[in-house]
Amino acid sequence: MVGTLASGLTACGATPRPAIGPVATDTNAALGQADYATTAPSTYRLRPSDKIAVKVFREPDISLEEVSISADGKISVPLAGSLVSAERTTDELASEIRQALLEAGLRRPIVNVNVVEYSSHIVTVEGGVQEPGVYSFQPGARLSSALSLAKGPSRVSKLQEVVIFRETEQGMAVALFDYQQVRQGTMADPLIEPGDRVVVGISGLSQFWQDLIRALPAFGLFTNI
Repeated sequence: MVGTLASGLTACGATPRPAIGPVATDTNAALGQADYATTAPSTYRLRPSDKIAVKVFREPDISLEEVSISADGKISVPLAGSLVSAERTTDELASEIRQALLEAGLRRPIVNVNVVEYSSHIVTVEGGVQEPGVYSFQPGARLSSALSLAKGPSRVSKLQEVVIFRETEQGMAVALFDYQQVRQGTMADPLIEPGDRVVVGISGLSQFWQDLIRALPAFGLFTNI
């Protein structure tokens, strides 16, 4: 009896066979996926909370080893003053800093801007995953990446019901994904955005069987469940 239950739980977590051929990239508007990107942008635009380094060649007193972009999207650079940084690429920001330094009287400034940390990129993963929590991620990460950060689906996860909550200009929106299809390659694996909340469904039936096994006298045989 116990062995049968354990086998049933293991079967629930079986990985579906991948579909051979091109992976799906189209999104399903009926599931709220219309605005979800599947191709990463070629350039990165800075966001509030990102940490950047500003290097002015041969000007250590002006250079900044690390500075965080404020909530209003600005940074302050010696001589250059306060500059809007959010929604700029690093090259665009470097050019604007250079122009501000020229206007301040610095001759032929050479400026480089680099991202030190993508601190704006935070995703919350909860529900049927091994380790729910709040995680940092790199630009270009996908739904599959978010679940990997949480150590993957749990044995009681309901992979057909994975939702992403996302703040939009119209308010909070929800999109539904079937992660079994994502793993097969038959549904798009969308890019996640800073602030997303990923919730993996939990199977009530699987939870019931797991709770039952934990309550059995022979539970010591199943400490990994």
